[in-house]
Amino acid sequence: MTEFQNILKKYNIKPNKFMGQNFLIDKNILNKIIKTADIKSNDVILEIGPGPGMLTIELAKKAKKIVTIEKDKKMCVILQKILDVKNIKNVEIINTDILKIFNSQFSIFNKFSITNYKIVANIPYYLTSPLIRKFLETDNPPSEIILMIQKEVAERICAKPPKMSLLSVAVQFYAKPEIIALVSKNCFYPAPKIDSAIIKIIPQANTNYDKSDRKIDTEKFFRLVKTGFSAKRKMLFNNLKSEFQSSNVKSILKNIGLNPNCRAENLSIDDWIKLYTLLFYVDK
Repeated sequence: MTEFQNILKKYNIKPNKFMGQNFLIDKNILNKIIKTADIKSNDVILEIGPGPGMLTIELAKKAKKIVTIEKDKKMCVILQKILDVKNIKNVEIINTDILKIFNSQFSIFNKFSITNYKIVANIPYYLTSPLIRKFLETDNPPSEIILMIQKEVAERICAKPPKMSLLSVAVQFYAKPEIIALVSKNCFYPAPKIDSAIIKIIPQANTNYDKSDRKIDTEKFFRLVKTGFSAKRKMLFNNLKSEFQSSNVKSILKNIGLNPNCRAENLSIDDWIKLYTLLFYVDK
């Protein structure tokens, strides 16, 4: 019987399907995540959805402090017992919904004086998009984000033209994403229906400025992007002309070297920034 099986039996752990609990049980994949995170002895790690702590225990061996956010109250109690048995003292368990942290202005980060941190986690898949976007947009972003997420979503995040999406633009505007490894569904308990991927996301400095060093109004920028993707099968020009003067849109697309008949999926981040700059600043 494996260590994980012993823990399940000892604490009568039954994964909560409603909370998207699929526990990572493959030691090789755990080691791959740890290696990717390149954890130093003074690092502070934020782990989301630790479950029974298979990843937490490995992180605690290398980092200065681990702050775990776990929504399942019962799992928090079990994780604390497991850590006590192993005499692990550098893990703080917070029983809350991770998305609520943003509504309380990062009170947890203020409490633990966290200003420089990494996110390393095997997260419930339903959290992927809102979680990444919120952490990239916050005033206190992590230095690195290493996540286990759904393979298809990882591929969408890392896509290049002509396969861009609203999600890929939203992430790549702020950061550089990279798929580190693909992970079989058989590496989890219970096994999900789909395969996964380890993704590494590095937030980039000075992403909020256009080519003329003007600060980008992100609300306007993403309104433009959302309009561009509003009808997937439509040409970009047809999507944009509903909100912007059609003659301007067509000439601007040509000006930046794009065919007015192209679709939003064809535009790179630089293309979107050029389009934003010309639509909102030229002749203003």
